[in-house]
This record gives sequence, C-alpha cells and structure tokens, in this order.
Amino acid sequence: MFVAAEVTLRAYWIAGGRWGYTACDRTDLVDPTGGCGATRVETLPFWAGWGAVGVGAVLAVLVVCAVRFPGRYPVAGSWAAAVLLLVLAFPLHLLFEIPAALAGRPSDWRDLGARLALATGGILFAGLANACAPRRGARAAGFQPVPRWTRRWAYVAVALPVVGWALPHGLWVLGVPFGIPQRQLADIHRNLSTWTGVAITLVPPLAGLLVLGLTQRWGQQFPRWVPGLRGRPVPRLLAVVPAGVVALTLVTYGVLSVAVLVRQVLAGDTPLSEVREGWAVTGTLLVFLCWGVALGVTTTGYAVATRPRAAVDEV
Repeated sequence: MFVAAEVTLRAYWIAGGRWGYTACDRTDLVDPTGGCGATRVETLPFWAGWGAVGVGAVLAVLVVCAVRFPGRYPVAGSWAAAVLLLVLAFPLHLLFEIPAALAGRPSDWRDLGARLALATGGILFAGLANACAPRRGARAAGFQPVPRWTRRWAYVAVALPVVGWALPHGLWVLGVPFGIPQRQLADIHRNLSTWTGVAITLVPPLAGLLVLGLTQRWGQQFPRWVPGLRGRPVPRLLAVVPAGVVALTLVTYGVLSVAVLVRQVLAGDTPLSEVREGWAVTGTLLVFLCWGVALGVTTTGYAVATRPRAAVDEV
C-alpha cells in the first residue's frame, strides 16, 4: 500500500497536479503554509517525479521477492530499503518542526506529511525484513543486563542534548546572548514566538531521556502500568531500529553541517571571526555529531545484550 500510494502520488505530480507537493527551500522557508508557490512549478525535479517512480518500482519488486522467495538477499534488501526511507524521512526534522507547528509557527504541512509517510514506509519495510528473516532462536527470558560501557554511553547521550542544546537555547529564549551576537539573538526573538522557542528547547532533551530505556528493565519488558502489555518482552526491533535510525540521522546531519561550515570558511563566505563570535551555534553542530555517536554505541550495546540465544551460542 505504501509503495502504491507513493507511486500514484508521483504520477499525479508528473501529470501536472500539485496537491501535496512543496517547493519550499528547507534553508529559507517563504510562505511554508502554501508550499512556497508549489502550484506554479512547471518542471518537476527528477527525484520528485520519475526518479521516485523508478525507486518505487524497485521497492515493489523487492516486496514481491521478499514474500515469494524469502531468504538472505530479500531480507537484506528490505533492511536497506527501511534504512534508506527512514534516513530520507530525517526524523530529526520532525523532532523540531512538529512541536514548533503545534506551538503556532507557520509550517509546511506537505513536507511534514511526506516525511511521516517515508518514516511509515521505513517501519513497514523493517517489519517485512523481520517477518521474512529465518528464525534464530528465542531470546533469553527476563531482563538481560547491558554491558557497563553501554550505560556510560547512555548517560553521555542523555547529557549532550541537555548541556549542548537545551541550556544555550533556554538562555536565548530568556534573552541572554550566550555564545551568539546580540543581533542574532534579536533575529531569533523576531522569528520565533516564546512558546515555539520553549518547544524547540525542551523536545530534544525529553526525547533523549528515552535512551535510558536501552539500559533499563523497561526497555526490555513493558512496565506493569501499560495496559495489555504489562510484563511482556519489548520487541527487540522496536528499540533497535528507531534508535539506530535516529543515531545515523544525527551523525549524518552533524558531519554534513560541519563539512558545509568548513567549506564556507575556506571559501571565504563565512568569516572565521563570525564563527568565533557565534561559537555556541557552531558547537551545536558538534553536539549533534557526538549525540549520534553516543546513541549509536548505546544501541549497539542493547542489541548485543538482547540478541537471541542461538546467536549467542554461535559466537
């Protein structure tokens, strides 16, 4: 259904329709609620049209192969498709944009809807890969303690968004020019409402607390207060896949952002004095990178501790 819906929508765009299409530049949104003039776009970008249709055809073939001929390669392809779709969805964007939209900031609903659809498709392909994979034995019953190093990295993953994101953004919301020039602080207050700033400030550290589940009992067994699921094992992939995708997204965003900044400095487009003056913003890029690494290591520790018994015996 996901592949069919996406291909149908792209075919509609190719035919000239523009419902659900956005032309907004992600770095400079102009009229986001109207799709930035999407109805006036005459030539559809390749990857929004025929390129996406081609990818959809490949995904459709992959689904048929995974269902009719289950085996190592279709499963690997399904996992690759899941990772691709989830990375394209860029959950980090949703993490900030949805709270900002709920707080009243004008948002591009077409872009949010497309990202949510891609994230849903990634989850569906992950489920397909899991369903078609050969059974590898039962997971050990009860809580399996994670390695000590996993706990340490989890604490780092929780602390980074608090110290590196919530603290400076909270000061900016309060009007304190911490690590940024006064003019930049004025731009922030002019473009963001107080409630939007509060939402953007609080969401990352609150989401970061979920990392503790990768080291605690409630990350392997549903708590007693969860109706219908109390005491049951948490599906391993329910924790590993989202955490792994977010970690990969954070690392990708951090690496690309640092690379862009370095290129701008070397090209002379961004003076080094400006980087020093706004050191807190530059530091945020490194926070994302380190946060992704810490989350990735923690997820690896959780995966090692909860792997099926048969996989443990083979090592």
